Amino acid sequence: MPKSILLIGSLFAIYPVFAADTPDTKAPLVLPLDKKSDKALETDAPKAEKITLKPLTVFAKTTNSATNTYAAPNSSTATKTNTPLMETPLSITVLPKSVNQDQQAIQLGDVTKNASGVIQGTNLGGFVEQFMMRGFNTSYVNYYDGYRFPQGSGLSLANAERVEVIKGAAANLYGRVEPGGMINVVTKRPQKTPYYALEQQFGSYDLYRTTADATGSVTKDGSLLYRVNLENLSKNSFRDYGFTDRLFIAPSVTWKISDRDQLDLDLMYSDQNTRLDYGIPLNKLTHRPADIPISRYLGDPNISPSHSKLYNTSATYVHSFTDDWKLSAKFDYLNRDLDFPQTFPLGLNPINGVMQRAYLRGVNPMDSYFGTVDMTGKFATGFAKHKVLAGWDNYQLSSTEQNYLYGPPQHYFNPINIYNPKQALINISKLKANDFHDTNLQWNGVYFQDQITLFDKLHLLGGGRYDWISEIAGFSNKSLALASAHTSTLQTGRFNPRVGLLYQPWQWLSLYGNYVESSGSANVNMGLKTNILQPESAEQVEAGFKTTFFEDKLTSNVAFYSLTKQNIAIPIPGAFFSEIINKARNQGIEVDVAGKITEGLSLIANYTATDALILDGKYAGNKLWNVPSNAGSLWAKYDLQQESLNGLSIGAGIYLQDKKSGDIANTYQLPSYGRVDAMLRYKLPVAKTTLQFNVENLLNKQYYLASLPNNIYGITPGSPITFIGSIKVEF
Repeated sequence: MPKSILLIGSLFAIYPVFAADTPDTKAPLVLPLDKKSDKALETDAPKAEKITLKPLTVFAKTTNSATNTYAAPNSSTATKTNTPLMETPLSITVLPKSVNQDQQAIQLGDVTKNASGVIQGTNLGGFVEQFMMRGFNTSYVNYYDGYRFPQGSGLSLANAERVEVIKGAAANLYGRVEPGGMINVVTKRPQKTPYYALEQQFGSYDLYRTTADATGSVTKDGSLLYRVNLENLSKNSFRDYGFTDRLFIAPSVTWKISDRDQLDLDLMYSDQNTRLDYGIPLNKLTHRPADIPISRYLGDPNISPSHSKLYNTSATYVHSFTDDWKLSAKFDYLNRDLDFPQTFPLGLNPINGVMQRAYLRGVNPMDSYFGTVDMTGKFATGFAKHKVLAGWDNYQLSSTEQNYLYGPPQHYFNPINIYNPKQALINISKLKANDFHDTNLQWNGVYFQDQITLFDKLHLLGGGRYDWISEIAGFSNKSLALASAHTSTLQTGRFNPRVGLLYQPWQWLSLYGNYVESSGSANVNMGLKTNILQPESAEQVEAGFKTTFFEDKLTSNVAFYSLTKQNIAIPIPGAFFSEIINKARNQGIEVDVAGKITEGLSLIANYTATDALILDGKYAGNKLWNVPSNAGSLWAKYDLQQESLNGLSIGAGIYLQDKKSGDIANTYQLPSYGRVDAMLRYKLPVAKTTLQFNVENLLNKQYYLASLPNNIYGITPGSPITFIGSIKVEF
């Protein structure tokens, strides 16, 4: 990696050191106030020489300044304990709800763009959300309060308190997590103080989104609390025939049984309809996306839309034995039903523009169960302070899939000319299921962790996890019963250590390093011989430093890492099977800065340099797909401090990505791009009402967001200029 890149990243993070040492010559004069009159008191002066001060106007801090902070001091996801980021020897980015609000985020990708090392991947028209983290994809798996939500589950942010991004393989406390990292949505909790909010968003492409939030106490003593979050979303797309309709509701209850016992019950229901969209194809002659309007939909709009329905139930019990020792247990059940009809591309004649297509309807019900028990405690041995964790978890997933395929080798679905699209209907009403899968996955894991502090400056993290993993998968082109009767089984076990060291010579500086091993996500897709592919594994070495300035209002994190992953499964084009990439190595630098520069100016910025390389196999020497060599962003917001403009905020951001490989064979590249966003907000002084207006892609630049890994016909274009307005009332 060029030394200049490392130097620039380091300087970017440590610049506040010099800024902090510069005296503020414009600091306001603060005078005591008379509590009855709210007027500035006269200072004591000699009687012989009375001094009359000019009238001073004292401004109170705006609501914006008091609540809108981008810097988060702690993380609960990385270690399963509430630990300051400055004492955690891991790379973590916490995106608080103030970022979501300022940027009017609706989906995960709307907020994770502010975190280094996270690149948005294919979303298939909004049906799913996938990310590339430290160069490796997340396999459409994200997390909700530490619980795994598998593919086909777009997550709403309507009840999100914050989003925590754990970088690299450091999230192995949660089992089989992709080694690139973990994105965890931490939800809002019931509060004793009553709070109610209603927001209406509206915008381009017939966007209408209504959200509601209500919390308070059911009983006078505050022992029983509730919270309800609601979202009703309806929007079309810049893509022809594209749309998303979603109803989301998430009620929760907290019962404080006693001073030492608490029970939390959480429910979630999501019902979403959307049109699955592969995007636009590559022109093999130009090695660029086909020269057609980015709005052109090349599927068949006469096919029924995709439907996703989720039910989730969670119960968490916490018992505190003492102030230092507690036991927590959690159980979660998720039921997901998917029905995803689609037409997908198989081939393109770049001269005449004729694209061959196939039809697929997948019916995929799934049930998953998760249980965990954790014991945490604090104690001291000599000069050492210990914060320990020991736990067990069990995860089970049962899934069946029936596919109705109309395509090769028997025949193709109706072709389409990408330059002059005309749809010719084919009767598929009598098509029968002809591809069946039955999958059962289970793991049991035990783990331990000790966070040791010596002399309040040296922090050691040690621990590990052992998993017993069982995968059972069956395939048949005749029936689901045959798929269930003829299965392959793979049972493995693995211990993954995690160690870290952090030295904090001064309150504002932490130097850290870690070494982690992990078991990656299950390779549930089968090989060509209907065999279960070997599970993924990874190793990571990381070093970096963290800073905090301006009374912890501004934080930064710089990380240097090298991450190696084995047994990467990639889909075989036109088939329901996958093949293995033996080994890939990603290394790079990540820089994150967040917080306040002045009383009114907040920012969140990141920069990522990544070298993602396949080390062996038939793709040896190639770059991984969807991974730009350089990427970064800067979002800044200013709350105007003048009395006459109190409550007014303005914001703007720029998001940049270098060119990146479009597929695993490196046959083409997606071009680099830059995008500018902006925001204007006004909080009315007479009521708790907020008016806000956001613009995405202000300069209306054409760009391409992502592509499929092994399919040159699935390139996702980015949205053109988009407007979002909102009215929010709080009481």
